Formats: sequence, C-alpha cells, structure tokens
Amino acid sequence: MIEVLGENYYIDLDEIEKYIDMSDKFGDEEDKSEDSSPVSSSEMKINIVKFELVKMLIDVILSEEENYDDNLIKKSKTTSTIPFRLAFNSLLNKKLINHY
Repeated sequence: MIEVLGENYYIDLDEIEKYIDMSDKFGDEEDKSEDSSPVSSSEMKINIVKFELVKMLIDVILSEEENYDDNLIKKSKTTSTIPFRLAFNSLLNKKLINHY
C-alpha cells in the first residue's frame, strides 16, 4: 500500500455508488406513471452533478505529483497542494475514501 498523509486510505467504490444513486428517490414516481414503463432492477439513475464532482475530485487525488517548488514548501506547513487537500478532505468528509 502507498501512504497518503502518513496513513493508508482506499476509495470505497460501494459508497460512491450509493452516493450518486438516485433510483430510490424517483421509484415512487415511476410506479404512479402509467404511460412510461417501470425502470428495471438492472437500471440505475444517477445524479450527474454528484457523479462529475466525485470524478473530478478523484482525478485530482490520483494525479497529484510530488514535484514542489522550494519556495512554496516554506510558506506551507504541508507539501500537498491546495486542490489535493480540498479534494481529499471533501471525499473523506462524505466517507467516499476511508482509512484502511
């Protein structure tokens, strides 16, 4: 495993699936509508905004590089970039990444 910020973390794919899933929110509306066919159990409705944001945050985390300017390191207490810290903390807050 690779350490991130001194600890081991993993991306919880099941939690991401639950987080972006909207099937249960619209299930009642589908049953009431007689004109449209009901959604089969294999289909999933997702919140596209949440999906794109999670995708972008994971991309920021996975594309983090460790090449830093010495002047920037002196000003910051940590060597990680601001986008990385925001993405990591956002995903950790929503429990989409977890401590191993």
